[in-house]
Amino acid sequence: MADIENKFKNALTGKNIPILTIDKKFHNLTDAIGKSDEMSSLEGELNDLLKAQGKANTEIKEIKKLKKKLMQEIVENADENSDSSEAEKEKKAEENTRLIAECNEKIEKYEDDIIDLPKMIDEVNKKLMVELMDDCYNIMKANEVEIAETAKWITQIRIELKKRLVKKQDMETKNQEIYSYMHDIFGAEVIEIFDMTYKDTKLQ
Repeated sequence: MADIENKFKNALTGKNIPILTIDKKFHNLTDAIGKSDEMSSLEGELNDLLKAQGKANTEIKEIKKLKKKLMQEIVENADENSDSSEAEKEKKAEENTRLIAECNEKIEKYEDDIIDLPKMIDEVNKKLMVELMDDCYNIMKANEVEIAETAKWITQIRIELKKRLVKKQDMETKNQEIYSYMHDIFGAEVIEIFDMTYKDTKLQ
């Protein structure tokens, strides 16, 4: 499989390949041909990466929302009109500052993921595509061999059928000729007597 991937790597560069596991037509195709173990493994890997990407985007939004809230609390806490004591204000400010720092770390981590994930998704998606194409072409190649063998068999059967039809017609004509001569020689009354004896082979 690695040889196939390398063979098409340059050719596929810059090509827009749809994310297969979210494409209904991909599932229609795999339902039609079945899935190899490798294809199922790559499909699972790709879905995990897509989930991780979705989670990273969602988490960044949620963390930024929390960070904004914490920063607003710091501003409000610093308000001279606040009922809290200076010690309480300082403690709250320190806690919020610590939480904001944690938010920044998490945001940075998820942003790194967002940078790395598209490339990883593209690589696994292309591997899945190559595996799918390899399976499809192998199936079609095997089908073509069987189609050719079936076509050859059909041709032979047609030839044999034509021979048998000609033979059948010849035998029917021969039987009619024999029966006609028998009538001419022995007459209908005699033939009817023998017809009753040989009714299983009687010709009309």
